[in-house]
Amino acid sequence: MFINMKNATKWRYRTSMVSVLLMVLSISMIAVKGLNWGLDFTGGVVTEIQIKPEITSSEIGPLMDAAMKQDVAVISASEPGRWVLRYAAPEAGQELQDVSTILAPLHSKVEVLNTSIVGPQVGAEMANQGGMAILVAMLCILGYLSYRFEWRLAAGSLFALLHDVVFVLGFFAATQMEFNLTVLAAVLAILGYSLNDSIIIADRIRELLISKPNQDTETTNNQAIAATISRTMVTSGTTLITVGALWLLGGGPLQGFSIAMFIGIVTGTWSSISVGTTLPEYLGLKPEHYMPKPISEEP
Repeated sequence: MFINMKNATKWRYRTSMVSVLLMVLSISMIAVKGLNWGLDFTGGVVTEIQIKPEITSSEIGPLMDAAMKQDVAVISASEPGRWVLRYAAPEAGQELQDVSTILAPLHSKVEVLNTSIVGPQVGAEMANQGGMAILVAMLCILGYLSYRFEWRLAAGSLFALLHDVVFVLGFFAATQMEFNLTVLAAVLAILGYSLNDSIIIADRIRELLISKPNQDTETTNNQAIAATISRTMVTSGTTLITVGALWLLGGGPLQGFSIAMFIGIVTGTWSSISVGTTLPEYLGLKPEHYMPKPISEEP
């Protein structure tokens, strides 16, 4: 694929500046608004019911929302007519409402199979474990990049990963969409996806630095992008189609996951091409950093 080298350089620099601004904005949103933690992290009530199979979640949801005065997650269970309802626990001094009474207008016989309460202590523990999972993943990626690439090239890939994660968290903070375990799983998946794109481009840059040591780094980066962009666009495009179908057809329980994945794939492709190549150039990446060091003669 033909890319005008001068235009590619300008495009990389400008999009990198946009990425930095978006990161600052995302961090500001996280600091000011914070994340809207779901019941997985804050605790709440989980009720499993059995009702007539013909009744759908679009009928159960509005009745539960109106009665509980909150958004109630209605999740399909393993069998037809079996549903899992998730909602915040009542305040101190208030009793749990009878779900069978609330859903009586839909069917006279609503069987409540079980009801369990997840305390805030368990939710806080899950939040800590989720944060630890992201931290361990980032440390493992940092170790891998440090082993595989010279630190300037590794820094570009690492910053691109941070950009993608921070942007997704900033989006959820700005929109106040529920941040639950499925979204956390999406964040971890984004780390792996973005790392794959960054490594492919970084590998190509390293090859060109070795094969063309007399070429300036700016041209080398542009050639690396030109050599990998068709593969990157095809991979990202097909993945976006799959995630888009999941977004449209997966329903409410998978909405947060699919939205996070969609944003992560777009920003991951963008940052791998722009940030992942511009930062090493800014840090002074040169072909001699990948040239074999001369062996000093012993006296």
